[in-house]
Amino acid sequence: MAKTSSIEKNKKRIRLAALHDKKRLELKERVKNRSLPMEERLAAQAEFRKIPRNASPVRIRNRCALTGRPRGYMGLFNLSRIKFRELALLGFLPGVKKTSW
Repeated sequence: MAKTSSIEKNKKRIRLAALHDKKRLELKERVKNRSLPMEERLAAQAEFRKIPRNASPVRIRNRCALTGRPRGYMGLFNLSRIKFRELALLGFLPGVKKTSW
């Protein structure tokens, strides 16, 4: 089980990213737009720097929904590889079965 603080920190990042998403995209477009005057682009850069760093979607870490484990994440099921295997062997994941060759 991951530390509760790590899980909560990631939840906060998800909330911040959702909150500032539109503003980030708008400011990035204004900074990249070469048809705008340089003063306006610099003002957009200054405004962009005021947005918290944790509002960036790149900082969000995929974590297991059950344990919070950050490694071995299987996105289709939102689980870590360990919990995925346990639940699959118990038959709680429909359509998943163990293969052998």
